[in-house]
Amino acid sequence: MASPTSASTTIVLRLEIDKEKATFGNIATAIGEAGGDIVAVDVNRPGRTTTVRDITVNVMDAQQSKTIERVLNDMDGVQVLQVSDQTFLLHLGGKIEVTPKIAIKTRDDLSRVYTPGVARVCTAIHEQPSRAHSLTIKRNTIAVVSDGSAVLGLGNIGPLAAMPVMEGKAMLFKQLAGVDAFPICLDTQDTEEIIRTIKLIAPAFGGINLEDISSPRCFEIEERLTQELDIPVFHDDQHGTAVVLLAGLYNAVKVVRKRLEDCKVVLCGVGAAGIACTKILLAAGVRNIIGVDRDGALVRGKPYAHGAWSWYAEHTNPNGETGSLSDVIDGADIFIGVSGPGALKPEDVKRMAPDPIVFAMANPTPEISPEEAEGYVRVMATGRSDYPNQINNVLCFPGLFRGVLNCRASRVTERMKLAAAQAIASVVTSEELNEHYIIPSVFNQSVADRVKDAVMAAAIEDGVARRRPR
Repeated sequence: MASPTSASTTIVLRLEIDKEKATFGNIATAIGEAGGDIVAVDVNRPGRTTTVRDITVNVMDAQQSKTIERVLNDMDGVQVLQVSDQTFLLHLGGKIEVTPKIAIKTRDDLSRVYTPGVARVCTAIHEQPSRAHSLTIKRNTIAVVSDGSAVLGLGNIGPLAAMPVMEGKAMLFKQLAGVDAFPICLDTQDTEEIIRTIKLIAPAFGGINLEDISSPRCFEIEERLTQELDIPVFHDDQHGTAVVLLAGLYNAVKVVRKRLEDCKVVLCGVGAAGIACTKILLAAGVRNIIGVDRDGALVRGKPYAHGAWSWYAEHTNPNGETGSLSDVIDGADIFIGVSGPGALKPEDVKRMAPDPIVFAMANPTPEISPEEAEGYVRVMATGRSDYPNQINNVLCFPGLFRGVLNCRASRVTERMKLAAAQAIASVVTSEELNEHYIIPSVFNQSVADRVKDAVMAAAIEDGVARRRPR
């Protein structure tokens, strides 16, 4: 997902200015000295002795906004009436709405969409439940479900605070793939209660997108729901990240002229995303993956607190390398970071194999900054939009769900995820491919269509498609 804080913020300062005591030039100077960048000025209410102006200012963060507000309030003849953050204004009343597809204008319209006519449709579905896919919103609607326990980089902030993220995700589903998505934030973090609740609401939806649920509970929730529901369940923090990572690596190894399956890969951060990334790399043929957490490399035979880590240790690190990240990074072709800022040092990168590939995906601050890595890394990717090669889940989930809904897939298979990764990678042509362009932009209109087609073909091949789209 995107960073929890933007690289810059736009605020609107409404100021009442006493013309005899303060000039706009002094105000502009004060704002500039406090680090603000004025982009627009509007006169809200002129007067003989005072004037009210709206000044639009770009700032780096909320702290800088507060500094500017304090500086202006301290000026003689200036009163800050209001400070509006354009991001907050965008969220007023929420970012999505439900609108009818047809207008109800007459009694006849009412009788068809509601009683008595709707009873015939209800009866038809009762007699043949599969008709719900053609006669209700189920065919094109998914639930974006979170418990607010692992929201972006903010942590366990709860269901209410998770809503803006889920609304934003619903917007992306609709805009990029025409999928109707509804945010559902659950006021529980009990694994069994979450599973039961999702099963109870599942009849209304064609798929379930799990989002921002903390590890290790997310593993059991997804696994159980996949087994117990007949619609696709996809934890995007795990598999969306993994798919886009693999897409980027498919192209990165082409740039450095290596074979992915021959590469030594070191992954830092063995959580939900790290385990999913490892699983998809294993499925893609990579043989030498070493996972590193706070206690060092995971090694076969060592006891671990959770089954997911035990599985990881049993299926990775074939040479039994031990020690810290700095110990096992020696000779690595690829570094994957899904951990936290500063985990990878320049001296670590220097000890990697020639033409190293670094995917430092921690947000908002990567494991190593591109500036620190410059000169040592051949291909660099991050999770940020202000650097080249952004690894962003948005490249995956709209097209993937468009595909599974179109073919009424019962679940998402490993083949479907691999196909999605290959489809994303294919958008970058051989003529375009270079160190700074290994992954397409999230605004590239062809991405969702290619992912959709690839996912449907893989679903049919795996026998999980219940409909063959024309």
